[in-house]
Order: sequence, then C-alpha cells, then structure tokens
Amino acid sequence: MKIVILTGSPRKKGNSNYLAEQFAKGANDAGHEVFVFDCVKQKVGGCLACDFCGMNGPCSQKDDFTNILRPQLETADMIVLVSPIYYYGLSSQLKAVIDRFYALNGSMRNKKSALLVAMADTNNATASSAVDYYHALGRYLGWKNVGEVVGKGLWGKTDALGSPAANNAYELGKSL
Repeated sequence: MKIVILTGSPRKKGNSNYLAEQFAKGANDAGHEVFVFDCVKQKVGGCLACDFCGMNGPCSQKDDFTNILRPQLETADMIVLVSPIYYYGLSSQLKAVIDRFYALNGSMRNKKSALLVAMADTNNATASSAVDYYHALGRYLGWKNVGEVVGKGLWGKTDALGSPAANNAYELGKSL
C-alpha cells in the first residue's frame, strides 16, 4: 500500500512528528511504501477559491502542493493526517494543505485514512473538534478510517518519546 503522511507541526523534532515517525516505521516494517510531506517546511499557499481547478483539475497555484504533493496524493491508497492540537484544532499549516484537496476532489475519494495528534492537555475534549473535523472530512471523501492516536499530556518537546501514544502510532502503522 502507498501511504502519504501529512505532518503539520512547526516543531521539527516535536511530539506529533515523533508520532508520525513511529507510524511510518510501523508501516515500513509491514512492507508499505511511505511518503512524508512536511506541510510546514514546504511552500503551500491556501486555496484561493478561484475555481480554476473545477474541483478536480489543475490548480492555478504552482507551489509544492502542485509540484510535489499532488502526484503523491493522486496515487496514494492511504492518507495520514498528523498535527499538534492548537487551540482545539489542527495546525493552520496542515489545514492549508487539506483545503487544497479541492483541486483533486475526485482522486481523493475512497482511500484509507488515519489521524495522529499530540496535545499538552489530558482532557479528551481538547482534541474533540479536530477528531470531529477528521471524521467529517472522511465521510465527505468516503475514507475508511483505520485508526486514530490522540497523544495526551505531551507538553515538553520530547514527551512523546517512549509514550503509549508513540507505541500506539507504531502499532497502527504495523497493523496495516
């Protein structure tokens, strides 16, 4: 299976990126092909609502979404969204990439998906908006949710190391 992991953390070695690394390690150990796209490091503009693409055509913007990520998304069997929880939602960098899915609406349908998030809080309600958004997006695109990992209590930059969330991310990737 070809898996595209979209990471949305400004902390290069932060907790959510560590969860992504563990998921990728598990998926690689299970024999899957993994492509990781760093939504923060790459140049991706937000959707301009210009409708140049007509919901399933070429985008008017010529950036890293168009030139690097789009071909990977079109042929992916699975999409994994990874983000820290910022003010009860996904990071703006990841959200900008998701908004650009509009240009390939047809080829984003009927894929497998997973969600990995990290947050400092230990209250499940803090991640509920992000999880609900992920579910709504998945329903719209006909995605099959294969799992979610919500890393709680991950405040310090390296708190995910050796955490139950990191193990859960690895096991989720390996289970595919």
